[in-house]
Amino acid sequence: MLVSPHDILLPAFQTGKLVGAFNTGNLEMTLGIIRAAEQLGTPILLQIAEKRLPHSPLHLMAPMMVAAAQQASVPVAVQLDHGECPGIIDQAAQAGFTGLMFDGSHLPLDENIAHTQAVRERYPALWLEGEVGVLGGSEGGPEAEALHTCPAQAERYAAESGCDCLAVSIGNAHGLYNGEPKLNFAVLEEIRRRLPNMPLILHGGTGIPARDLQRAATLGICKVNIATASFAALRRAAAAAEGDYFAMSEAMVQAVCDSTLAVLEAL
Repeated sequence: MLVSPHDILLPAFQTGKLVGAFNTGNLEMTLGIIRAAEQLGTPILLQIAEKRLPHSPLHLMAPMMVAAAQQASVPVAVQLDHGECPGIIDQAAQAGFTGLMFDGSHLPLDENIAHTQAVRERYPALWLEGEVGVLGGSEGGPEAEALHTCPAQAERYAAESGCDCLAVSIGNAHGLYNGEPKLNFAVLEEIRRRLPNMPLILHGGTGIPARDLQRAATLGICKVNIATASFAALRRAAAAAEGDYFAMSEAMVQAVCDSTLAVLEAL
C-alpha cells in the first residue's frame, strides 16, 4: 500500500528501529525490492535519485513506482532521492510521490535553507528530507569530497528549513567503500544532542557493518539508503544469465530481492 514516509519513519524513530530505503532504476529492481519487503512483511521506502533520471526517465519510472507501492501487501513510501532541480521535484510530487528530498548540501547554508523552505512551501503535505554536510563517493555524478555535518549548522537548518528529517554526513559515502567505513559517532552524538526530536538519515548504506547501523539507530538514525548493493546484484545477474530475456529478467529480479533481503535482515 502506498503511504507517506511519515507513517513508516516516525514509528521507527520513536522506537529506535531502522527502515531500509532502496533506490531503483528499472522494472526488475522495483519488482525485486517489493518482493523482498513482502516476503519479510517489512515497510520500506522505494526511491529514485535525480542523477539516475537520464537513464531512467521519471515520466516512465514514477507511474511504475507508485503503482508498485499501491499494489504491495506492505506499506511502501515512494520518494525522490537527491532532488535538486525544481522541475524534477515538481514532477515527482505531481506523479504521486509521497516523499521528497531536496539536496542543497553543496550550497552555502543560507541558500540550502532558503531552497528547502521553498520546497516546503510548495508541498506542505509531503514528507521532506534535507541534508547538511557533503558525502564522499558518487551518486551518479562526479566524485565528492566528504565534509562531515556541522552539528551547529544541522541545528540551524532543522529549525529554519521546514524539513521533516535530516540526512547527515558522518563518514558514510555513496558507492563502494575502500575498506570498512569509519563512522564518526562523536559527530552523530552531538547532532542527536542538539536535535533530539529530528529523525536522522544515513545515506551510503551499502557496506556499513550491521553493528554500526544498530549503533546509529540508538542515536537517531531511522532510515538507511541502499543503492549500490542493488545495482551490483542486478549487474551480476544480467552478466551470468543464460537463456531468453524472460529468464534473464527473472534472474535480475531475484538477485535484487536476495540483496534487499540481506539488507533488511541486518537492520
